Amino acid sequence: MKKITILKDLTIIQAMKKIATSGSRCLIVADKSNKLLGTLTDGDIRRAILKGKKLSDTISLIYNSKSNYLVKGKFSLKQAKKILLTKNHILLPVVKENLKIIDYLNWEKVFGENKKLKISNNIPLVIMAGGEGKRLRPFTEILPKALIPLGNKTIIERIIDNFCEFGFKNFYISTLYKSQILKSYFNDIKKNYKLIFLNEKKPQGTVGGLAAHKKKFDETIFLSNCDILISADYTQMLKFHQNYKNDITIIVSTKSYKIPYGVCELDRKGKFTRIFEKPTKFHLINTGLYILNVKVLNLIPKNKFFHMTDLIKVLKNKKKKIGIYPIDESNWIDVGQWPEYQENKKKFI
Repeated sequence: MKKITILKDLTIIQAMKKIATSGSRCLIVADKSNKLLGTLTDGDIRRAILKGKKLSDTISLIYNSKSNYLVKGKFSLKQAKKILLTKNHILLPVVKENLKIIDYLNWEKVFGENKKLKISNNIPLVIMAGGEGKRLRPFTEILPKALIPLGNKTIIERIIDNFCEFGFKNFYISTLYKSQILKSYFNDIKKNYKLIFLNEKKPQGTVGGLAAHKKKFDETIFLSNCDILISADYTQMLKFHQNYKNDITIIVSTKSYKIPYGVCELDRKGKFTRIFEKPTKFHLINTGLYILNVKVLNLIPKNKFFHMTDLIKVLKNKKKKIGIYPIDESNWIDVGQWPEYQENKKKFI
């Protein structure tokens, strides 16, 4: 129970980390005597962040204090199934008469299922793998960045495998630098998915090359850099993108930075107030994974060097809807530079 129970005075960032480590998308909020106060879902956290809440704020004002629960000895399995189905809850706390938490029921316990919800349509993933990978030299002087090994697989295979677990079947790889090596590699491995290469003739930035291929896609695409891994629920990302009717959704990660000095704080008049010793600052970092409506690709100029940051700027200027989907930093791996690669490769040994 401890892994999914949280006190209301803990912070949003602490809650995100607990959700990430527990494997559940919902936490049970309790007081210090283990009395039920409510529940907190990953959706509650996202909505709070979108409303401007800081990651250092407590969850006391964002959790659901009116959540459904079950009282021991006063419910049947049939009733629990009905609540989970009709209310679309992730879990139901089970309590004693005095609201002391003793257990919980989730979909796996009630329906005997432990399967990931899968994408039921043909939404593709486009992996941008045409760059030279200059920050990973000398490795990339021999092989393309997408073939950097993590354990017994390449980074791009692990990206594809993660998406395949959620039912993705259609993959596109944008290539340029050492493209023949990348193609030859995939020709030599077994695949249970459809793979199409998008060939670029010259460097056009991170998204410039997509202008020539936009007619290949229907409505929505996932777009990923080739040097990042996201271990999160892609179905929830897509649901978020669709529910908010975003033109583009940027998957962002929390990131904490501890300043190794005492920070002097001043009031509005410039007068000293206090020294904050070695504070930790929290930020939301672009991971390199996006969800785009295909119409957005019409805003990419043809035959022009164009980065994703350029596209986002155009969308912002045109007042298109840009969404942010936050995940915990433990769910994001970046191997685009040697220090990050050396650190993260240990996880796959």
